[in-house]
Amino acid sequence: MAEKKSSMRKPVFAKVDQLRPGTNGHNLVVKVLSSKMVLQKGRPDGPQVHQMRIAECLVGDETGLILFTARNEQVETMKPEATVILRNAKIDMFKGSMRLAVDKWGRVEAAADPATFTVKEDNNLSLVEYELVNIEE
Repeated sequence: MAEKKSSMRKPVFAKVDQLRPGTNGHNLVVKVLSSKMVLQKGRPDGPQVHQMRIAECLVGDETGLILFTARNEQVETMKPEATVILRNAKIDMFKGSMRLAVDKWGRVEAAADPATFTVKEDNNLSLVEYELVNIEE
């Protein structure tokens, strides 16, 4: 078992400008520019009441920006000016534009060190509109 542990792959970190529609498995280090709560409601789930929260966060690195959809406990981590590591993130399409999200198979963790890069704010990938085109062979 110890031998298998050492053969695990190291994560490959991507940059925001490398993200494409319909892809997944991305690892990124991003800085949170803004965070806005878009949905907060309680839902009864047995004896305790669970809060369902969704926030839209503008995140980026030195190559560009993208909107990140934070859900439930991810909302606490996504505070403005925080540096965050996103593991196994995926690209969701919403109204023709890209959104970054992390589901139950991924992780959102606060970085130990603040990012040293300056976010490139003039390249927002969420403002680019995509249209799905089916090609018959």
